[in-house]
Amino acid sequence: MVVWELPQETPDRPHALKYRLYCGRDGKCLVRYDNETGKGDHLHYGEREQPYRFRSWEKLMEDFLADVDRLTGGQDGKA
Repeated sequence: MVVWELPQETPDRPHALKYRLYCGRDGKCLVRYDNETGKGDHLHYGEREQPYRFRSWEKLMEDFLADVDRLTGGQDGKA
């Protein structure tokens, strides 16, 4: 998990956070939440990408950790 608090909001990051939350196994992505420039908030399940509606930092962590738990069967992933 990597998170930066930005000095101000931007069009891509109206919440003033830049983040990358990753869980993988055997060198493959299980789930990743991030907000790279030009794409805004989104998530990846393996190779599939879809938009993510950012509500709050707490909700982002709750959603990410729930996905990690679901995708790893409750076993520790590399987050």
